Amino acid sequence: MASVDLSLDADAAVGRLMRFLAVEGVTGRERAIGLEVDKALREAGVPRAAIRYDTAHERIPVPTETGNLIVNLPGTRTDAPRLLFSTHLDTVPLCAGAVPVRSKNRITAKGATALGGDNRTGVACLVTLAATLLGRELPHPPLTLLFTVREESGLFGAHYLDPADLGGAVMGFNVDGKEPAALTVGAVGADRWEVEIVGRASHAGVHPEQGTSATLAASMALALAAREGWFGKIRKDGREGTANVGVFGGRDGRSAGEATNVVTDYVHIRGESRSHDAAFVREIVAAWRRAFTMAAGLVTDDKGRPAKAKFTSRLDYHPFRLKDDAPVVRRAVRAAESLGLTPYLKVGNGGLDANWLVRHRIPTVTFGAGQNNIHTTEEYVDVKQFVDGCRMALALAAPEE
Repeated sequence: MASVDLSLDADAAVGRLMRFLAVEGVTGRERAIGLEVDKALREAGVPRAAIRYDTAHERIPVPTETGNLIVNLPGTRTDAPRLLFSTHLDTVPLCAGAVPVRSKNRITAKGATALGGDNRTGVACLVTLAATLLGRELPHPPLTLLFTVREESGLFGAHYLDPADLGGAVMGFNVDGKEPAALTVGAVGADRWEVEIVGRASHAGVHPEQGTSATLAASMALALAAREGWFGKIRKDGREGTANVGVFGGRDGRSAGEATNVVTDYVHIRGESRSHDAAFVREIVAAWRRAFTMAAGLVTDDKGRPAKAKFTSRLDYHPFRLKDDAPVVRRAVRAAESLGLTPYLKVGNGGLDANWLVRHRIPTVTFGAGQNNIHTTEEYVDVKQFVDGCRMALALAAPEE
């Protein structure tokens, strides 16, 4: 990397993080945090004209308050290729109402909520990057800062963005994780699926034989899939993946069935399948489809009429794996080393915005900025890791020799 002073105002960076952690913005409801980030960017010297929202929320198939927030910085080295820095605005619902509290090197939530370090650490990191570059008038290539929506509920913001809005960035760096030195260069792919099982109601005490139990059909399907090795950790012929049933309920989020004396006539199940092998993801989904179809056909009433299963699935995100010697990986390694960190490459089993950014032809490495125990009430941010994450972003944005 170029010999540029990579120091930054750590107190100001942590102050931004505390500010953003205090703003609610669970997935799909990112308007308030977007406005706060917009305000902080302008306070940092980013021109209003450089900040805008895209229209991804108009294409996302579930209600979403606002589009992705995009910032274009022209750079001082216009001959250098444009770089993308990304993170996501939203948090999981468990973070609603979070009140951040700092105690020495740790930030936690005051009450019985998660904190939201996933991913307000990334948000604060990118705003600190802009503030430091502009405030210190540091040399840098053209940059695009991307703050996505609905990452936590399906990577929707990154999925539905228009790559043309990113200004022709040739490589990307996504801030989302724990350690700045942990460079995620690949991630799993996933399908989400759901099934509606329709049976036939009857009096469970007087004429149970006249009913067709959707609960029984669903349970048999789960047992069949598990018995054949398609549940949890899956290993088949040298390939690996996972599958999970996350929702087992009825209509409109209610329970499956409404009374013990009525044979249940409807069950709604939602699940997911993952693998680093895209073809194996599809095979896992197909196995679950077969299990539900077969189980529904085995549960009949006294006239031989079976239950019915309607199974649908959709691609959530594609798997990817960058080569160890890819230019974006080499740049990330050099940046970490320039800070005295010991970088290492990893492949993740969870989805990242990078899954879709790579699909949009922007090779993207993900690094961390202090998230710990995410999606739990034990969540905290390690302040030193967060500051190192901010320094990592600054090193990545420095011109190369």
